[in-house]
Amino acid sequence: MTAAQPPQPSPDRLVDFHAHPIVVGVIPGQPPLVALTAVNLARAVGAPSVHFGFADRSRYVVQEHEDGSVRHAPIDPDDADEQWRATAEDITEELRSVLGEDGVPWHFHYLAGRPDRALTHLARSVDAAGFVVGTRVGKHPMREFLGESVSVRLAHHQHRPVIVVPIQVVDWSDGLPWH
Repeated sequence: MTAAQPPQPSPDRLVDFHAHPIVVGVIPGQPPLVALTAVNLARAVGAPSVHFGFADRSRYVVQEHEDGSVRHAPIDPDDADEQWRATAEDITEELRSVLGEDGVPWHFHYLAGRPDRALTHLARSVDAAGFVVGTRVGKHPMREFLGESVSVRLAHHQHRPVIVVPIQVVDWSDGLPWH
């Protein structure tokens, strides 16, 4: 028996930006440029809303709901604290201070597990047209270049377009990121 092939990108799977929301990957303390870019894009294409999602890697999904939300639990059973609620409140407040309440409607979703999978579930649930994510410059740029970045994983494992917002750039004279 052969494994089923995942659905491939094609013109018949294209989701119109005008009538569908945009999903945005966020992290605590992220520069406002990612959120502002997403809302600017949504306004320009007439998207009805923007759905921001943060995937907490220290938690796992217990149940996925049709609206894109999840019931989650800590991976470490000794870590039953409510820190995740404070993180959710912090991110919501960061978004509120950057975006305000006027303009394109937006929603925040606290997700769990791998960010690419969590954001894909959210996008399917809200029937999103595409994603906006920020870049990150980490300690392991070669790993990110080879596929551990959320943007690369999203681009390789689902059919929606991924818009990547640069957060930090490297000078051309510095060479390639793995040097």
